[in-house]
Amino acid sequence: MDVRIDASWKARLGGEFAQPYWERLAAFVKEEYAAGPCFPPGKYIFRAFDLTPFEQVKVVILGQDPYHTPGAAMGLCFSIPEGTPPQPSLQNIFKELHSDVGVARTRTDLSDWAEQGVFLLNSVLTVRAGAAGSHAAKGWEKLTDSAIGHLSAEREHLVFILWGGYAQAKRSLIDPGKHLVLVAPHPSPLSASKGFFGSKPFSLTNAYLQAHGQAPIAWGDG
Repeated sequence: MDVRIDASWKARLGGEFAQPYWERLAAFVKEEYAAGPCFPPGKYIFRAFDLTPFEQVKVVILGQDPYHTPGAAMGLCFSIPEGTPPQPSLQNIFKELHSDVGVARTRTDLSDWAEQGVFLLNSVLTVRAGAAGSHAAKGWEKLTDSAIGHLSAEREHLVFILWGGYAQAKRSLIDPGKHLVLVAPHPSPLSASKGFFGSKPFSLTNAYLQAHGQAPIAWGDG
């Protein structure tokens, strides 16, 4: 697998690419992409790392694995290319955004968030079409856990937004004495009404950033 990743991330994760698990993972992903449709497109697998260099990260939103429906995954968790029907989870994120800060966002491509410092990281970076979780437990988690660990250890005053049990299982990687950790149920229709709605992650994030001398995130369409 051709790893094209921002230099700031490569400096911290380069050691992972020398590990035996990475060789096995790369071979697995190559075989999967050759055998049938997988997402996101190969050029977007590391897009979150490219759009949000290590030093520019302000906020981390952690997803599980990419959308497994054609045309939806674009290498940023929860983000969907413009013109693609919104996924239910993203629709609920936009509902909470409007309720929380009064922003009526319609743009489904969240690249503008990433460019402002919102690291939209899936724990697993690839998936087979139509098969959620099909590339889990193959090694991706070791790489992305390492990324979270480096952010926690080397940066200060970041906001980690953990939606759902899967993301919240990563809390042990984060130093709560240095960072704000926001937890809530997942925005999927199965759980959004159980505490995601009303959790106010967007206003809490910006209040924390501003309290620590950082510019707030512009969550709207821009």
